[in-house]
Amino acid sequence: MKDFYQIPKEKWIYEDALFFMIYDGYAVSPGHILIITKEIRKDYFELTKEEKEALPLAIEKAKELIELNHQPDGYNIGMNCGIAAGQSIMHFHCHLIPRYTGDMKNPKGGIRYCIPEKGLY
Repeated sequence: MKDFYQIPKEKWIYEDALFFMIYDGYAVSPGHILIITKEIRKDYFELTKEEKEALPLAIEKAKELIELNHQPDGYNIGMNCGIAAGQSIMHFHCHLIPRYTGDMKNPKGGIRYCIPEKGLY
């Protein structure tokens, strides 16, 4: 998949002027949502000023949607920017990943675990 336009609109769970949202097809946890730009931007650093300013509101909306059906104990917010960072679809998307107490043995380090030996400090 080159971008997210192959996803049928009926799978969109929300949209506004700049973004649409879907449940992640490879969810890390129940309720995992992707926030995706309507215009193709490679990553966060290619977003327009308007998109960057609107992203926090979209994240809040995604949180509201998750909490309609789930009661997470925390969240990870993530964006992969570039192949070296793990980006596999070159169309901006932000992950809002609900976290639940006990979903892993020791969550200390959070997103630092993208490089496992850096997670515990």
